[in-house]
Amino acid sequence: MKFVDETTIEVAAGDGGSGCASFRHEKYKEFGGPDGGDGGRGGHVYALADENLNTLVDFRYTRKFEAQRGEHGKGSDMFGHKGEDIVLKMPVGTLVRDADTGALLHELLQPGQLVLLAKGGDGGFGNLRFKSAINRAPRQKTPGHPGQRFNLQLELKLLADVGLLGLPNAGKSTFITAVSNARPKIADYPFTTLHPNLGVVRVGPEKSFVIADLPGLIEGAAEGAGLGHLFLRHLQRTRLLLHVVDLAPFDDAVDPVAQARAIVKELKKYDPALHAKPRWLVLNKLDMVPEAERAQRVRDFVRRFRHKGPVFEISALTREGCERLVQQIYQHIAASQQAERPPAEIDPRFEP
Repeated sequence: MKFVDETTIEVAAGDGGSGCASFRHEKYKEFGGPDGGDGGRGGHVYALADENLNTLVDFRYTRKFEAQRGEHGKGSDMFGHKGEDIVLKMPVGTLVRDADTGALLHELLQPGQLVLLAKGGDGGFGNLRFKSAINRAPRQKTPGHPGQRFNLQLELKLLADVGLLGLPNAGKSTFITAVSNARPKIADYPFTTLHPNLGVVRVGPEKSFVIADLPGLIEGAAEGAGLGHLFLRHLQRTRLLLHVVDLAPFDDAVDPVAQARAIVKELKKYDPALHAKPRWLVLNKLDMVPEAERAQRVRDFVRRFRHKGPVFEISALTREGCERLVQQIYQHIAASQQAERPPAEIDPRFEP
């Protein structure tokens, strides 16, 4: 299925039905009085966060969504039927913006969250509403109100706990395959990953976290080079970034330290807040380095790169070091979640 994480749609709520001006006509009742009913309300347009969706592809080709208008009022005290509402299912993590102003209208962060995108117009009043002691035969009626119409921009930010960062062919897809249930395409050429992949990593019973594999970044990504810049927004909600580095490039002329610095530079250019997130260094492909040279090569890289955070040495292909890394990630995420929870309220009766 094609991955779509940004699109524009038009939503239109239903117009309200008009009120009716009518008088009762019955045998032997010459002055039956007004009996015109009100018009029905127009249908609303809602958005529902659905945890079973992970892309906006349903809105790629169908761009206009219009709710049913309300029915007009009728005689014999009959009110118009309200228009049917429509509910648009969207992935959890979708941002809804006004396409004309860019203002953020809604964020769908919880499964089952329901938000109103466009309100249906109210129905008009029939002449029955205007009956009074001094106006016994009103002929007034009002038209229905128009429903709201908006051009909306939908933007999907994947809700992942951990994001993988690195150059093409750094081994990110191999790593996410080794530790999670994701099965991305893996090949020995750059830009194999063309869209984000999500995987659930299960550490133990009721212990898991979500990891996101994004297309690799290259130098100049902040200015639009490559593919990775298109998906960097998906890292903005993560709690931890893993900077995956190929410690054994095929070309001996390639300097892994210079490449890693270029990635960090592009990250800072794109979003300083993203650059400030916790970032761990993951040195991959150690299976391709002779065992006698591994320790020295790792020391040289860390010294030249001047990385201050945790460093992990792994081989995603053989899964060496992956279990320890996964356990450390889970502990970090669990601690972050605990820190974000509000303190429990203590009943004053039991305070010491």
